[in-house]
Amino acid sequence: MTNREESNLSNSVNDARRSGRSRFVAAGLLALAGSLLVALPGVAQAKPKKPKGAEVSVMSRNLYLGADLGPAIGATSLADFVSKNGQILRDVDANKFKVRAKGLAKEILAKSPDLVGLQEAALWRTGAVNIPAALAGGCGSGLCTATTVRYDYIKLLLDQLNKGQKRYKLIESKDEFDFEAPGDLDNNPTTGTLGGEIDGRLTMRDAILARVGAGIKVSGVKTAHYKTLYSPTISGIPVPVTRGWLSINVKVGKSPTFRFINTHFEAFGDTAVREAQAKELFQGSGPAKTGLPVVLVGDLNSDDDTVTGGDRLAYNALKGAGFRERSTDKPLGCCLKTSILTSNLGSVSDFDHQVDHIMTRDPAKVKLVNSAVTGRSPVNGYWDSDHAGIFSTLRILP
Repeated sequence: MTNREESNLSNSVNDARRSGRSRFVAAGLLALAGSLLVALPGVAQAKPKKPKGAEVSVMSRNLYLGADLGPAIGATSLADFVSKNGQILRDVDANKFKVRAKGLAKEILAKSPDLVGLQEAALWRTGAVNIPAALAGGCGSGLCTATTVRYDYIKLLLDQLNKGQKRYKLIESKDEFDFEAPGDLDNNPTTGTLGGEIDGRLTMRDAILARVGAGIKVSGVKTAHYKTLYSPTISGIPVPVTRGWLSINVKVGKSPTFRFINTHFEAFGDTAVREAQAKELFQGSGPAKTGLPVVLVGDLNSDDDTVTGGDRLAYNALKGAGFRERSTDKPLGCCLKTSILTSNLGSVSDFDHQVDHIMTRDPAKVKLVNSAVTGRSPVNGYWDSDHAGIFSTLRILP
């Protein structure tokens, strides 16, 4: 190696040593600076941004009234009508709501929604045979006399929800279809009047529950019936099927005030009926005519991608008015193909479309955080309902 090469090598080694020392010193100075930034008062630290608004959880739960009314609606004679009414009463007994309420309460408590919209929260009553009540086509006539409570679904569900501790309270319920007629309960057409030995009275109700301890403040409670109704003629008697809605203005904890609406659109008859009912929500003096963010829950009997034809009309009317879906259809939640909900009947494969929804209006102020479907398997020997439940967590923005 020449003297020059030896000198160059020596210089390279020294440069490398100096470079290494420089990197070491620089790293040390950076570490020291970081420590000083943490230690010195008044030096701002970067903090993760908190999401704006407040989370609110809601649920829509159809309880299943306990029987299929279709056969009675389609009765071909008065005797057939009385016979079918008897079958309805027997089916309601067989579907044991006191047992199903335990499963429904377990569903609700597992998700702990702040607000719950109930549909088909039936009140079943019985009394002596009263032919004039049936001929009147509904209890709005004042002729209904059945007062003995057989099943009060709201009370029975709240009993289960509040067992040992009050967790939910009833904010409001709304009586909808209210009808009384004789039934052949003993399945013997030779007994009673026209084969019926008892009057059965069904009062369909929708209701809103609120979670106790969630800091919920409610105002502006309103309810109304729809003007457009399905009105079948049963054994020559027109029977208007009353349906409607409930709405409240509500704050949950630190959330902004929003409007919560619960409803159940018509299931039978011409699909244009439920489309008209959907439009009544946002037209005229409907509850969705507000400057507040709107959260709508309910059994809408309509969807835009799991059903076809006229069954899309009501849902599309809401979408056209600015409503957006805020619940999942994975998995689907409707409906068991059996009127008797014992666990040996029906199958999870029956859930092949969607009619229960959580929708919001003013998408700039209401965002979906997550959503789930509940009640797709039987418990306690029964399915909780022929519908599954729909749950969503929403973020309400100021």
